[in-house]
Amino acid sequence: MNHTTVVEFVLLGLASSRHLEITLFLCLGIAYFLILLGNISVITITLTNNLLRTPMYYFLRNFALLEITFTSTFLPSTLYSLLTERKTISLPGCFLQMLFFYCLGTCTLFHMAVMSLDRYVAICHPLHYTAIMNNRLCLQLILGCWALSFLSMFPPTIMIMQLPFCGPNIMNHFYCDASLLLELSCTDTGFIEELLFITLIIILPGTLIVTAVSYGCIIVTILHIPSSAGRRKAFSTCSAHLIVVTVFYSTCIYRYIRPEQRGGQDSDKVLSLFFSVLTQTLNPYIYSLRNRQVKQALKERVLKFSGSLRQM
Repeated sequence: MNHTTVVEFVLLGLASSRHLEITLFLCLGIAYFLILLGNISVITITLTNNLLRTPMYYFLRNFALLEITFTSTFLPSTLYSLLTERKTISLPGCFLQMLFFYCLGTCTLFHMAVMSLDRYVAICHPLHYTAIMNNRLCLQLILGCWALSFLSMFPPTIMIMQLPFCGPNIMNHFYCDASLLLELSCTDTGFIEELLFITLIIILPGTLIVTAVSYGCIIVTILHIPSSAGRRKAFSTCSAHLIVVTVFYSTCIYRYIRPEQRGGQDSDKVLSLFFSVLTQTLNPYIYSLRNRQVKQALKERVLKFSGSLRQM
């Protein structure tokens, strides 16, 4: 017998006043534009420039595609809600948003770990880099990221979709969060909560360890660079990566695997903005567009485009 009586959920969103909603709409709209612009630029440049066909840019291109799909699961609906003050979302829409948010978010964690491994091999074992990071291994790593993320997050999210919801239907968040859905269900959710917690407590610290160890080895290698200018340049790039990684993991870990998991707090929304919007906005510019080869390829592309416009 189907006990579900709730047909839609109400997402309270990020603000209670209209003035703040408009301000947040402009800020998040700019952030989403920068995410799309930065990542589309990375994808276009790495596809059209033959010099950027190395494993590193292969991973960056896939990471850019992942970022676009991840942020598109919730940002367009959040912007629509802020603009129109419509705060409801249907049951199927909420479930799909939750499924893709968690699967794509988990894929981001695996992808960041893979990119740190790629940089470790390139910097610490440069003579063996092309032999180790061959096309077959790169494809296997990318497919592994996608497969592991969906296989790990599918069971708990599918189980949440099958829960009965009898009311209330209000979530103090700007997207459909699993912990809040578990609180709103009118049946025992203890097993699903434990399964979700165990899954996250394996994935988050596990990928963090891989990333931290890789960057630790990279820093040790950088310290042995004889040139002080070379060390400063390498540390500048490495430190920027580490800042993004630190913000992303610290907010994710505190949000999802802290000892007392109480959803629906305003602080949860702030933490979610950090790892789901702020770091996603910075990623294409820190990981890709600061790179000398990418900047040169982008400059050539712009000059070629401006030259074609003048000839018209």
